[in-house]
Amino acid sequence: MKMLILIRAIIYAALFTGLVLIYLPARLLSWSGIVRPASIEVQQVAGMVIGTAGAVIALWCIFAFASSGRGTPAPFDPPRRLVIQGPYRFLRNPMYLGAGLTLAGAALFYGSWALLVYTGFFFFAAHLFVVWYEEPTLRRAFGKEYAAYCSRVKRWWPSV
Repeated sequence: MKMLILIRAIIYAALFTGLVLIYLPARLLSWSGIVRPASIEVQQVAGMVIGTAGAVIALWCIFAFASSGRGTPAPFDPPRRLVIQGPYRFLRNPMYLGAGLTLAGAALFYGSWALLVYTGFFFFAAHLFVVWYEEPTLRRAFGKEYAAYCSRVKRWWPSV
């Protein structure tokens, strides 16, 4: 059963990643005429470090959803238990932070203002989704447990 959950989580994450973090940014870069830098400078290294950190956070979240929550990050296949382990101990929405850092790293790597604006739009859309859909849904599903979690862990700024 756990293997099936992990496979579903990986498939959904790959679809999300493929569309939001790879396909759309690649289209933005193409439309704006930005190509891969001819050489790797400090800016590109910083972009790779930030992007990699974001990807690691997002992957950690996916595994936390599958192992602790027995579900996936997808709204149509949510976890059966409230996920408060792994990166969720420090932040209520680390997957969005990880995805946003990945986008910000790519924007820095390519020196793309269009990709930076897309990153800002991603964070804005994620915030609206969290406030209007995720949090009310989690309150209904997990009640007092979720309320206690919200009082301990911040939405967007890590608690350490």
